Amino acid sequence: MPVVKRILCLANSRKMSGRCVAGREVLVSAPGPWIRPVSARPTEEVSEDERQYQDGSDPRVLDIIDVPLIRHQPHGCQKENWLLDPDYYWTKVGQVGWAELLRYVEDPETLWANTRSTYNGANDEILQADADALPNSLFLIHIPTLELRVFESGGAFGKPKRRVQASFEYRRIRYALWVTDPVIERDYKDRADGTYMLGECCLTVSLGELFQKQNGERCRYKLVAAVIQRESVGP
Repeated sequence: MPVVKRILCLANSRKMSGRCVAGREVLVSAPGPWIRPVSARPTEEVSEDERQYQDGSDPRVLDIIDVPLIRHQPHGCQKENWLLDPDYYWTKVGQVGWAELLRYVEDPETLWANTRSTYNGANDEILQADADALPNSLFLIHIPTLELRVFESGGAFGKPKRRVQASFEYRRIRYALWVTDPVIERDYKDRADGTYMLGECCLTVSLGELFQKQNGERCRYKLVAAVIQRESVGP
């Protein structure tokens, strides 16, 4: 029989051909640790069939979910990973509003190491050796304002693919990170290229899969896996 963990879903983000779902365990006394259900595939993304409720619907951010799991399966800095049991449906048992969400917000000194930036990003890249020494790969933070940019990320290199980037300041450090929240991506890719200002938000920030660059370096990128706007959440 699987181990069932009850989590507050704080990300259902795009990953490879599936999704990366993550949340914090719901405990009586206080918010619990992060849990990221992963599949048995080499890249661990979760398929639609593996993450669905019995009625066929998909988990949404801020759902409270009972997730059947087999065992803890950490991978590098992704200490939060648990192998899911694909033979069982997930079960939605509730949903939270803004006030309850704020109980789960964290206040780290920094979003891991801030020593490297990509061409379009800011403080968005960590070398594998540095990432492997980290104790975690997920944070939920609160920010007063957020800037979203929609643009052709590889335009300078002849690759006109449009992407959505989140730009924000956290503890006086600026970050510009790619967004992998599919709801936000669909919404803003449907708009014209440009910059869009959002108000108060909670962000789920994640360290993604290892990526090997053309120069042979292996690194992880910081990603915004969920954008939760206060104005779009119930009280």
